[in-house]
Amino acid sequence: MGHFRTILKNILLQKDTEFVNLHKTQHLNSNNKASNEKTYTEATYDKTLTELGDSFDLVHRSFNQDEIQIIYLDSLVDSKTLEWEILSPLREMSFNHLEKAFQQSLFKRENNQEKVINGILDGNVSMFAGENTYLINVAGFEKRSISQSETETVINGPHDSFNETLKTNVSLIRRRVRSPRLKMIKLSVGDISKTKVLLIYIEGIVNMDIVDQLKERIQSVKVDSIMDSNVLIQIIDDHQHSPFPQFYTTERPDIAVAKLYSGKVIGLVEDSPNIFCTPSSFFDFFESPDDYNQRWIIGTGVRILRYLALFITLILTAFYVSICTYHYEMIPQSLLQSIMQSRSRVPFPPIVEAIFLEIVIELLREAGARLPTKIGQTIGIVGGIVIGQAAVEAGITSNILIIVVAVSAIASFIVPSYIMTASIRTVRFLFILVAGFLGNIGIFFTFGILIVHLTGLTNLSSPYFMPVSPTFFKDWVDSIVRGPFYKIKKGQPAQSLMQNDGEKERN
Repeated sequence: MGHFRTILKNILLQKDTEFVNLHKTQHLNSNNKASNEKTYTEATYDKTLTELGDSFDLVHRSFNQDEIQIIYLDSLVDSKTLEWEILSPLREMSFNHLEKAFQQSLFKRENNQEKVINGILDGNVSMFAGENTYLINVAGFEKRSISQSETETVINGPHDSFNETLKTNVSLIRRRVRSPRLKMIKLSVGDISKTKVLLIYIEGIVNMDIVDQLKERIQSVKVDSIMDSNVLIQIIDDHQHSPFPQFYTTERPDIAVAKLYSGKVIGLVEDSPNIFCTPSSFFDFFESPDDYNQRWIIGTGVRILRYLALFITLILTAFYVSICTYHYEMIPQSLLQSIMQSRSRVPFPPIVEAIFLEIVIELLREAGARLPTKIGQTIGIVGGIVIGQAAVEAGITSNILIIVVAVSAIASFIVPSYIMTASIRTVRFLFILVAGFLGNIGIFFTFGILIVHLTGLTNLSSPYFMPVSPTFFKDWVDSIVRGPFYKIKKGQPAQSLMQNDGEKERN
């Protein structure tokens, strides 16, 4: 039978007279230790039963003429392990024989009422025997299997992704980092939810000032509950009113491990498949594992294409509005006639026409994302074609603007990070509005304000626009472009250090 049953059967074959003295010594030591610690409420069977009352899945049972009581939540334990390791031995053994077994590693003595409650909520069985309380871990949560990420797909490379189980996510990282230098800090956030947060870093590579600052910031969070890592990072952001994400998030273990090796800290939140990374820069959101899984020349070309796509999705529609409203002289003569014919039936100014089409594109995008996969693809393709053709025939918009908006939308999909894509789409509306009122001058003015805003952001006191501002040319090899491995593997990136340390390292 199981480990617990084996222990009990061995006890029946021997008598240990030294156990009483050992138990008394341990009890005195525990009392002395408790006197030096913070005062806590003594755990009892009645208090625990009262505090967890009115729960559908609460189970409480008694054994050996009520000398032993157990309490657990049926929805959080594994029924087979519970029966094999606890219930069946308890039915057969007496209290006198069980007392020594309580000293084994299978049991964890815990007389703090709050910790006992938290242990039960974590899937432990609480056993009350005499004056002592024990927690036995028989957790059996329902969990999703490891599958491929649907939001961060790659052509070459691993296809596994994190899920909502903290233990599984840690195992995916452990498989890739087989080193005792991999360290973890366990925290808890949420006065009600008690959500576990795990900070992971590699000792000797990470800057401990970053670890301490992140730990302090998370511990200072005062909320009732945290449901996802994306909620937590919004609370601990340096600039909560900025439309741009400051913490890099991912579902991919290979990306998380790459961040660890570059000297960064990653955070895992219980019940969330997304991990967050810090310190992060604006350029981290334009990197993809495919960049490193192919030749560096091709990877560099693709990365530059993403920055070009960023410029297109921000500027293209706004530039169309600007030249059609104020700057007709910039249009070539051969193209000017086509634009005039296309717009001759449209009763609205270019800014209204552009905003209308952009809103339609956003509606189609959200509809396709929320509907089931097969239906969502159909809505996106058929809806776009039907609505676009009908809008042209009705004279609501022009053919050329449909092409411009479509190219702008396609360019936004090239950015690997969905969160960054959403931010860029939001800023695009600002460019269109300014272009409709101020023309090209407004576009360049807004672009300048955007650059100033990005260079002023920080992530955990580290510059967000690094290594461009402040400038570290050595790090451009692995941020702006994807250089050869013999160049990008030398030294720790400045983004992984505090600002002053990074300057000393490079100068």
